[in-house]
Amino acid sequence: MIEEKRQFKKERTFVMIKPDGIQRSLVGEIIKRYERMGLKMIAMKMLVPTKEHIEQHYTLDSEWRRVTGEKTIKEYKDKGLQPPSEDPLEITATILKGLKKYMASGPVIAMIFEGAHAVQIVRKVTGGTEPLTSDVGTIRGDYVLDSYQLSDNDGRAVRNLIHASGSPEEAEMEIKHWFKKEEIINYRLVQEQILYDVNLDGILE
Repeated sequence: MIEEKRQFKKERTFVMIKPDGIQRSLVGEIIKRYERMGLKMIAMKMLVPTKEHIEQHYTLDSEWRRVTGEKTIKEYKDKGLQPPSEDPLEITATILKGLKKYMASGPVIAMIFEGAHAVQIVRKVTGGTEPLTSDVGTIRGDYVLDSYQLSDNDGRAVRNLIHASGSPEEAEMEIKHWFKKEEIINYRLVQEQILYDVNLDGILE
């Protein structure tokens, strides 16, 4: 039971600041949002990814093409709009083409954050995929004005600053895709005692 609790507090998630986040000088603000929730960064690097690496990233899950296409079609219809196609795979092929161009257009920052509920916390703080409909107070809701409609009219991927893993299983695959084992640092933060210690021992001298 103790081992299960310890591992629960060490959930990991993958986060990538996309080229637009770097170009808009929002790196510090984005990282601050995650850190002040209590998450610990355990890996970080800047690179310019290849289009091949980006395609591999988005297709690590064999169901990504179908699920993403179906989700996109539903979002169009929920807004009373006509989707570009009724074929999920055709939709996703267009999305993937735009993503590869967008994500390989400049440097990105890849990171791993660790902490209890890491995946869910990062997704909550980041906001929904479409900035227009993201809640005020989220990163995308506060710093981006892009929408699916605008990006479709321009024939490009929606610019939403960040990629964040959708589940612990997805995070595990993405972490392995972007980082070598030796690039991940295990260390202790003083604040972890406040976040996780049951009795808050050691505060008073």
